[in-house]
Amino acid sequence: MSTITATPRKLPAGAETTKRGVHFRLWAPRHQKVELVLFEPDGQTVRRVSLMEPETDGYYTLFDAEARAGDLYGYRIDGHQRAFPDPASRYQPLGVHSPSQVVDAREYKWNDAAWPGVKLPGQVMYELHVGTFTPEGTWAAAIEKLPHLKDVGVTLIEVMPINDFHGDYGWGYDGVAWFAPTRLYGSPDDCRRFVDEAHRLGIGVILDVVYNHFGANGNYTGIFSTSYFSKRHPTEWGDAINYDGEQAQPVRDFVTSNAAYWIDEFHFDGLRIDATQAIYDDSSRHLLADISVAARKAAGKRSILLIAENELQQVNHVEPTDAGGYGLDGLWNDDFHHTCRVAATGHAEFYYADYAGSPQEILSAIRHGYLYQGQFNPRQKKRRGSPTRNCEAAQMVHFLQNHDQVANSGRALRLNSLTSAGRYRALTAVLLLAPPTPLLFMGQEFGATTPFSYFADHDVDLKQIVRDGRWGYIRNFPRTAKWGDHGELADPSSRETFEQSKLDWDECRRHEGMLRLHRDLLQLRREDPIFSQQDWKMLDGAIVGPEAFILRWFAPDENDRLLCVNLGRDMDWRPVPEPLAAPPRGQDWRLLWSSEQFDYAGAGTADFNARDWIISGHTAIVLEAVPFVE
Repeated sequence: MSTITATPRKLPAGAETTKRGVHFRLWAPRHQKVELVLFEPDGQTVRRVSLMEPETDGYYTLFDAEARAGDLYGYRIDGHQRAFPDPASRYQPLGVHSPSQVVDAREYKWNDAAWPGVKLPGQVMYELHVGTFTPEGTWAAAIEKLPHLKDVGVTLIEVMPINDFHGDYGWGYDGVAWFAPTRLYGSPDDCRRFVDEAHRLGIGVILDVVYNHFGANGNYTGIFSTSYFSKRHPTEWGDAINYDGEQAQPVRDFVTSNAAYWIDEFHFDGLRIDATQAIYDDSSRHLLADISVAARKAAGKRSILLIAENELQQVNHVEPTDAGGYGLDGLWNDDFHHTCRVAATGHAEFYYADYAGSPQEILSAIRHGYLYQGQFNPRQKKRRGSPTRNCEAAQMVHFLQNHDQVANSGRALRLNSLTSAGRYRALTAVLLLAPPTPLLFMGQEFGATTPFSYFADHDVDLKQIVRDGRWGYIRNFPRTAKWGDHGELADPSSRETFEQSKLDWDECRRHEGMLRLHRDLLQLRREDPIFSQQDWKMLDGAIVGPEAFILRWFAPDENDRLLCVNLGRDMDWRPVPEPLAAPPRGQDWRLLWSSEQFDYAGAGTADFNARDWIISGHTAIVLEAVPFVE
């Protein structure tokens, strides 16, 4: 028997379980009749239909004393014969076009009560896609790899979007069921178990979320209200979301509650917010500021991290909300990646044309974060970026690879397949020893050679559109302008493209030298008294050759460090008229680490001689200050 009663709720919409039954709530303004439909386990046979009661502000509600966790349900609107899935569904076990399932998050018994959360200093991030991280592509299989990540030195996993989407494979950025972990990777409790086990090993987990658009296939929000969308702010992925127009408040509540939901019910340690430049909001208080408040409130005493990907490079994202900022913690820095990519490959096409890949650019990115901090960008025909002078080094997230940049390389090759082994090892040292927060893309730690292509499983009518759009984008790179007709580009709609993007974990054994390189560098970053401080103020740098530069860490006790990087040919640097090369008074330089060690599959490194200053090509070495001995 269904009854209607006032029921306390955690979230504004969705199905929430209580000891007495299940409370259903749906936002469907401008509709006259809304019915709850409960299904048998087959998801097709109707068990019961109940009329929902209208509330104020367009909400409909119903408490069902007979409903239970595991029940399948949907909503009928204005007499429509089809029952549509819940926009706030917690799980879609039969797919995004099928009924939703009631989930009781309290059934999972957590083991991380003592977990304090994560803070930004000291983090080593690791981006992964659950579906391709392991051959099985499940949470359960990913759990088995957590000890490996712990051993390498990873402290914070960033999981690519997991909200459910149409089809059997995809990146997740076209999600339509924002509260439902996709059925493709396992159950919601499997996701919880992954986070729980990561916490047991001392690893945090943040979730990549997309709040700038809905996916095109399987998005039923428009059935319930056209106010979810804005025609004022089109995006490259479809209609923008209505955060500042008529009836925007329930939409804002939907999104802020989603951010809080992942933190509260799944114990994620924060969020990576996708493409914030496409979250259009002209309100007096930006949605991102509301997300920051809601997520931190949901975390309670736990410390969480909120990191933005923002193409416009706006540092107001990490400024306090009471100062007009958005109150986030960190920002992805594409500038560092782009200049390193040009330095490594020599290719400067399309958006890479904005960079020279010079030693000065790499130095500037390490010491200041963004390279574009308000200068005019001729390609974009506008100013780009904002000053980082009030930012901390840890707030800049640096990387040599990520999902987008690997997929954008034409054949979706990783950077280690596009440059020399020596250059790659040297740039890895720059990434992992410099003060900004480093991020690795899955498999990077063992030099994975598997491609990571863009893939999306769409219906026939969308497959060609997606294929043309993807190939059209890749063809912006002149060298690939004629690719595609003869199999040069992977078909994003092909299952083969998805399968080929899965990591080959046997490479972890075969590429032991690369794995050791990452493990040793991260140990040095973590345990060295100088590198571990992540302090921009300790750092200075100088260009010492056409493709060579040095970075000097000045320690208060003169326990200095010097990183010498040469991406060009062997260099006989004599004389040495550069103050940064001078050791502290009464001390000399001693070789501490080299990227060309035999253990890393390198060519070997000669003992360093402070009188000769021979800097080998395609090499990075670390020197430490030690007492001078004749």
